[in-house]
Amino acid sequence: MAITRYAALLRGINVGGNKKVPMAQLRSLVEGLGHQDVTTYLQSGNVTFAAEGGDEDSLASAVGRGIADTFGFPVDVLVRDHAYLAAVRDACPFPAAELEGKQLHVTYLSQAPDPDRYAAIDLPAYAPEDFRLGDRVVYLYAPDGLGRSKLAEQLGRPAVQKGLIATSRNWNTVVKLVELTRPES
Repeated sequence: MAITRYAALLRGINVGGNKKVPMAQLRSLVEGLGHQDVTTYLQSGNVTFAAEGGDEDSLASAVGRGIADTFGFPVDVLVRDHAYLAAVRDACPFPAAELEGKQLHVTYLSQAPDPDRYAAIDLPAYAPEDFRLGDRVVYLYAPDGLGRSKLAEQLGRPAVQKGLIATSRNWNTVVKLVELTRPES
């Protein structure tokens, strides 16, 4: 059976002292699920691993259950394979090479974004900030960074994200996850 490289994207851990998940314990947990070559990136919930078989949803469920059992709280988890992560990077509608990593963000979604959810956002009111929908992602250009972005606040409203798992990464992390999940040659 073929080995596939994945990234598990955890939502909302290690933010403001809440939902603390030490990276060494997260690596051990994912290894305990039978996965290989497990690495973590930053403290914000990125873990890469190699697995034989399985689909993204079942892998995400297993990691989520493991976190709940180990740490005592639920965490939303998305799992994406290398090919998908590379396609998201390559499809970026903004000039990523010309921007700082903090100016460009990708929000990974559990399903394809419904354009109707975003139709009420008055995009010109947020200029020069901008966003575009992609394959289970929202790309956000925020020239002053995510923390100051008024458009990010609109994109994160419950009415827009209802029923979705959504977790954001800056462009530097997007690129690094592609690198960390690259199959060995």
